[in-house]
Amino acid sequence: MARKVAGFDEDDLRALAGARSFERGLGYLDAVSGLEVGEGSVTAVVHGTDVYEVELTLGAAEGISGWCNCPYGQEANFCKHCVAVGLTVLRRAKTIPRQRAAARARVSGLEAWLSALPRDELLALVREQVAEDRELRRRLELRAATARSDLSTVRDRIIALIDPRPFARYGYIEYADASGYARQVAEAASALRALTADGQAAQAVGLAEEAIRVLGEAYGEIDDSDGVVGEAAAAVAEAHLGACGVACPDPARLAEWLVGTVLDDSNDVTDLDPLDYAEVLGPSGLARMRQLAAEALRRRPSGWAERYLMERLVKAEGDVDALVAVHAQDLDPSGATHLLIAEELETAGRADEALAWAERGLRDCAAETYIDGRLVEHVCVQYAKMGRAADAVTVRRDRFRVERSLAAYQQLRSAARAAECWEAERVAALAALREDARRERGGRYGGPVLIDALLDDGDADAAWREAEGIADGRQWEHLADLSRETHPAEALAVYLRLVERLKEPTGDRAYEHLARLLLGARDCHRALGTQEAYTEHLAGLRAELKRRRKLMSILDRYGL
Repeated sequence: MARKVAGFDEDDLRALAGARSFERGLGYLDAVSGLEVGEGSVTAVVHGTDVYEVELTLGAAEGISGWCNCPYGQEANFCKHCVAVGLTVLRRAKTIPRQRAAARARVSGLEAWLSALPRDELLALVREQVAEDRELRRRLELRAATARSDLSTVRDRIIALIDPRPFARYGYIEYADASGYARQVAEAASALRALTADGQAAQAVGLAEEAIRVLGEAYGEIDDSDGVVGEAAAAVAEAHLGACGVACPDPARLAEWLVGTVLDDSNDVTDLDPLDYAEVLGPSGLARMRQLAAEALRRRPSGWAERYLMERLVKAEGDVDALVAVHAQDLDPSGATHLLIAEELETAGRADEALAWAERGLRDCAAETYIDGRLVEHVCVQYAKMGRAADAVTVRRDRFRVERSLAAYQQLRSAARAAECWEAERVAALAALREDARRERGGRYGGPVLIDALLDDGDADAAWREAEGIADGRQWEHLADLSRETHPAEALAVYLRLVERLKEPTGDRAYEHLARLLLGARDCHRALGTQEAYTEHLAGLRAELKRRRKLMSILDRYGL
């Protein structure tokens, strides 16, 4: 087993990149230059179609991860350039420990030097860096303004930090720039927390709300595949909650802001939960929020956000009747909402009402081709618990009349067997499926459900009688598979007919299918004692299709 260097080996690189990128990375070993080994990372450039920057992050527990500014790498992939740099590190295994030790020494030395600098020299160094690094200057200006409670400057700096335009080179923030933008948003969150700590919580509340608005408007134009901007925005939302806890803003105004933000279709960057603010809102704020949510739901009864908010509020209050009323305003035609209401009532210990709602769902949706299967199952389970097996059969029969699928047939069979009435139900169900077949109502896979039902019952004889002229190839093959021992001649005829159909299609899937059919035909010939005819047929088939080398190899693998 290969020894790991810096916590990884070639197998790790192959697993991260995939076989194709790994193999392509081998061709870029001579294109790696400027390799710099740090304590926890490695950076380098790789010369390809362009010059690409690569950074590998090395963690003992987390393993290795990579970033590259090539187009494929910017889509969060471990690209061939990352592979090339990783392989270069492995090929320099003997020098890596020394280089990482040197990196640690440099960090330690820098820390010691900075700590020993006189104040004037340290200030001069900071001023020099601030003059050269605009991002650093902005961060320090924000911290300085926060420290002296210069609210005008703090606001300007926070708004500048969350402004996406400097990162949106083409009108949106690309994956490669998202982490830089996220760092600035996180810096803004830190500034908001500092404002609260410095006794300016009310100002922090207002600034946080403005920041959340800007982030919400910008988020749709950000490639946040790694979720780093979302995490930073969540930190801004947490800073807002913390500031509210200290400032205790007007409950009604806070409720209005929360409802407006949660229901704003353009603001999906922060997953605000209004109930996190329950203590700050108090009874009056919660009442105002519920009032606003109810008004919003009346304006847009089918609105997902409106309904979800109202459900959260009434559920938190433990008001089951109000929750039922919210759900009942927009009943899904599949019966899913009826089931949701039934489950809420059952959880509340109101079993009779729960069953009544579930039964209402079956009545309301009786004519629908699709009904939520969980609702039907829920009612049948409740009937079984109550010893109402006949009622369960009625439910399954009603659904079978509408749906006419193999699954509905199987469910009817299960319920009828439990009620000891399957024989009579089966006669009626098969008669209905026979009429469907006559009218050419096909099954899910093309052939009539009648044949699938008979095959599922294991009634091969009846399936043979019904199949002629209506069964599709899949059903014929299934029938032959079931019957090759009991009806080898009939099964053989099916296999040979299907083999003829598969002479034209190409590809591994078709060839594997052809081999399975030939195996079935071989079993039939053995049962009939006609192995010579099989050998002759197979030889002719191989001669006819001999140019298909992949088919020949597959037949060889099956011993055909």
